[in-house]
Amino acid sequence: MSVPTIESPVPVTGGPPKRKPKAHWRTRLVRDWPLLLMAAPMMLLVWGFWWIPALGNVIAFQDYKPYTGGIFGSRVVGFTHFQLLFADPDFTRALLNTLAITAFQVVFYFPVPIALALLMHSLVSERLRSMLQSVVYLPYFFSWVLVIAIFQQMLGGAGLLSQTLRGAGFEGVDWMTNPDTFILLVTSQAVWKEAGFGAIIFLAALAAIDPNLYEAAAVDGAGRWRRLWHITLPGIRPVIVLLLILRLGDALNVGFEQFFLQRSAVGSQASEVFDTFVYYSGIRTGDFDYGAAAGLFKGVVGLVLILAANKAAHLLGEKGVYAKS
Repeated sequence: MSVPTIESPVPVTGGPPKRKPKAHWRTRLVRDWPLLLMAAPMMLLVWGFWWIPALGNVIAFQDYKPYTGGIFGSRVVGFTHFQLLFADPDFTRALLNTLAITAFQVVFYFPVPIALALLMHSLVSERLRSMLQSVVYLPYFFSWVLVIAIFQQMLGGAGLLSQTLRGAGFEGVDWMTNPDTFILLVTSQAVWKEAGFGAIIFLAALAAIDPNLYEAAAVDGAGRWRRLWHITLPGIRPVIVLLLILRLGDALNVGFEQFFLQRSAVGSQASEVFDTFVYYSGIRTGDFDYGAAAGLFKGVVGLVLILAANKAAHLLGEKGVYAKS
């Protein structure tokens, strides 16, 4: 007669890891109250100046009468303003100009802060690096009025470049009033004003790369360019992808003041962008419901672009802006 034996259970491997049970909300509140207290002022600002005013987008679906009906007394007209918007040739021109400027700046402006950060990070002299950072950061704090005035003195019809060319016997140029080169002009203004400040994020990402990686690569015989390609760029790739996604989500927001100030010089055909269209067609004429419809369209398109770009980043193996837990 055989004696039954008790076999020890074989541990199962490869299964999904057990998740830790979530702590009770009171436990999390006691644990995280200092962080919540620090975040409270910013959350109040976000709620007071963003989320609560965003409820006013309901006027995009109303025949809004600000002085008689208000939000609660105006007649609902559905998608009438959106139908008028898509049939408006000025809206189409502003949309195409905005997308063209965004595409041009993604190609020719977005890499500039990266290159500038790589250049400053490679400098050995701390004094030279600090001086260069101060010089390239300074234009960011200039107003667009001052920036455009500086470009007018340099590239205008009576600017330094034209006077130099006339003094040498050539014909002067006036790039400040030329609609054909306006997209190049506004991109160069954005590079001069904001590229230095935009390099700060990439400098922080470069500082997080382990210096031992560079030393090991140098010992193995890797040159400067190979270290750049195999260590530096992969080290800052998540930051590049994150900022590129945010820039694509902000595709319809190329700025207002820069284009508003130069509209009279080059004409609306070249300078009309989404923000100036909302101002001239909605706010200035008092058609707040029509302007709200344009603004709501801009927000929805931005949300779709962020979701699409974030999904593409996940397919390429990057984290993106967010990831499902």
